[in-house]
Amino acid sequence: MEKERHVLVIFPHPDDEAFGVSGTISTYIEMGVPVTYACLTLGEMGRNLGNPPFANRETLPMIRKKELQASADAMGLTDLRMMGLRDKTVEFEDDEKMVKLVADLIEELNPSLLISFYPGLSVHPDHDATGRAVVEAVRRMTEFDRPKLYTIAFDNKTVEQIGHPDVHHDVSGVTEKKLGAMNAHASQTVWMMEDMQKRLDAQDPDALKWLKTEHFYTYSFK
Repeated sequence: MEKERHVLVIFPHPDDEAFGVSGTISTYIEMGVPVTYACLTLGEMGRNLGNPPFANRETLPMIRKKELQASADAMGLTDLRMMGLRDKTVEFEDDEKMVKLVADLIEELNPSLLISFYPGLSVHPDHDATGRAVVEAVRRMTEFDRPKLYTIAFDNKTVEQIGHPDVHHDVSGVTEKKLGAMNAHASQTVWMMEDMQKRLDAQDPDALKWLKTEHFYTYSFK
């Protein structure tokens, strides 16, 4: 991983950062690189309310806000921005409003690397809408001023449409921080993480690969 001037991560939901980039964020922070995470919503429409329920629609936002802060703490992240949009409505936000939100962050922070979702290949409508806004904001910049743009894609058609990821980050030095970020989002990940821990304890190759490596697509504007 190259040392960047500043890394800006933009995702719509709490736990998006933990699944895909918590190792990358933690590694950059350990390298002394400033990292900002702009989380667009509080994930208040998250599906897991517990059985029996531990939350309802009114209380879940505060639970997820605390979990998001705990995830940031686990990674050593100090610049966490909660942008105040509503979960599952990002796709309906005005396009220009979304592009301006991203452009304002870029203007303030002057990142050399921006990380978000690949529009159209990231499964959730809020993911795709976030990726579209990020891509369009960067597209409008002059080529000289554009930050590098790393994207995450995991739709079933990803490899067919854009091939395999071309950026691979070794995050084996921060595995405990990555697990800490994942476990921080317990309201949504507790059952998955229990299974993942069993697989890690059994030295499952796929689980170990997930823990130690993170993959990205470089977005090209050509």
